[in-house]
Amino acid sequence: MAAAARSGARRSRVGLALAGGGPLGAIYEIGALCALQEALDGIDFTAVDGYVGVSAGGFIAAGLANGMTPRQLCSAFIENDSASEDLVRPELFVRPALGEYLRRAAALPGLLLQAGMRVLVQRRALLGAAEIIGRALPTGVFSHAALERQMRRVFAVEGRTNDFRRLQRRLVLVATDLDSGEAAPFGAAGWDHVPISVAAAASAALPGLFPPVPIGGRWYVDGALKKTLHASVLLEMGLDLVLCLNPLVPFDATHPHRHRVLAGGEPRIPRIVDGGLPVVLSQTFRSLIHSRLELGMKGYERSHPGTDIELFEPDARDPEMFLANTFGYAQRRLLAEHAYQRTRADLRSRRSVLRARLARHGIVLNDAVLDDPRRTLVGRGQPRRTRTARTLKRLDEVLTDLERTLAARAAHEAGNA
Repeated sequence: MAAAARSGARRSRVGLALAGGGPLGAIYEIGALCALQEALDGIDFTAVDGYVGVSAGGFIAAGLANGMTPRQLCSAFIENDSASEDLVRPELFVRPALGEYLRRAAALPGLLLQAGMRVLVQRRALLGAAEIIGRALPTGVFSHAALERQMRRVFAVEGRTNDFRRLQRRLVLVATDLDSGEAAPFGAAGWDHVPISVAAAASAALPGLFPPVPIGGRWYVDGALKKTLHASVLLEMGLDLVLCLNPLVPFDATHPHRHRVLAGGEPRIPRIVDGGLPVVLSQTFRSLIHSRLELGMKGYERSHPGTDIELFEPDARDPEMFLANTFGYAQRRLLAEHAYQRTRADLRSRRSVLRARLARHGIVLNDAVLDDPRRTLVGRGQPRRTRTARTLKRLDEVLTDLERTLAARAAHEAGNA
């Protein structure tokens, strides 16, 4: 997308949009942000002009807006540094919603009585009675309370805040009003009185997994129900560059070069259907939200031609981010390192196009950092390759970069035809 001509004297205004994806999404975004922070000279992810976060991306955006660097987020979420007050374990996402269970159980006797009256007295169908009894089912399996409390503690540290209005940068965490289906942009004008930790919990309350979050007499759930990124929040601010991270992409199991064994030692699934219902549902969910993201990106290109938008996401051919188990400590480190290294490879594979686009905004790709094979995120790099393998890998990145450069040039020429 070509940005409008800008005066060299004016600093470009930059925004960051982070999509959701549960603990896996947070791990990917932290690893990717660490790679981007190192490789992009001229940008500080704790000081961009605006942030929008959805679901797990909301926790990351809130941390960045509070001055936590990507490396600090890595220490808190990935490296399990028990001495850190910022520690956010993925296990906090899976605390049972005991309060919800008890409330629904307490309502069960009355519901059974209503159902019985409908069948025996009113002679209604059994299906109607089943619908009444269904109201006793919990609205979520896991509680968001422990995670919200930890976020509140993290933002209580001196120099941070749990109040949108006291932040130096614009932060918007998007949830969905359960009763109206409308987006709720917490942090925007009229929505900024809600504590950041509560808004983050509401934005991540995926129906079925987490109960809706009550705020001001209404109930809110995951913001991804409306849009995957909600980047329009930033585009409406008139920013010059919006960087977007999306952790969830459908997996291309047909690619001939996919790995036979994953980094953790687990064999890959050769076909999606072989993984059973969980894997099929994961692929379905990813396909739905990604198709919506693609439509949204095309719409942004038409509606905001003066803004450059760059999207970073996992490679669809990469099984590591698709079949990951995010709750083991070693696995979190491996996945974060994987996201870090794959983002570095992505930057190298399209550096020619990115270099030109980012230069318009005073951001420079640091080739020395990108080409340094010794760089790691958590002290454990990728498996050592032979010199031939490294050469072939670099050649593949150069050819991919050339292919994308030619495609971008062809698209530009077609647009000017």
